[in-house]
Amino acid sequence: QVELVESGGGLVQPGGSLTLSCAASTFSLSVMSWYRQAPGKQRELVADIALDGTANYADSVKGRFTISRDNYKNTMYLQMNNLKSEDTGVYYCNRAGDPDDDWGQGTQVIVSS
Repeated sequence: QVELVESGGGLVQPGGSLTLSCAASTFSLSVMSWYRQAPGKQRELVADIALDGTANYADSVKGRFTISRDNYKNTMYLQMNNLKSEDTGVYYCNRAGDPDDDWGQGTQVIVSS
């Protein structure tokens, strides 16, 4: 059982930036990921990061988002730049592989002018 708490979301204008944080009770050796879900849509993978910092991104966010982790603090981050309306949704962190448990409350990001 892993407790995950996401924070940092809010309302931002298109082109703006936000940094999300994910505080975990512990980090496993597995890949950790950021996911997001818009109303009426399936949850999708945004980015993932391995223990050594190796990262991958969805094509829709590549070049705009940066995922990172601090293993001493058991915290993962998602720096989001040049935000678009399509980035609107609730953002969650969890281990990779779209797991069926350990989901937190998420943090809502709204990109709107």
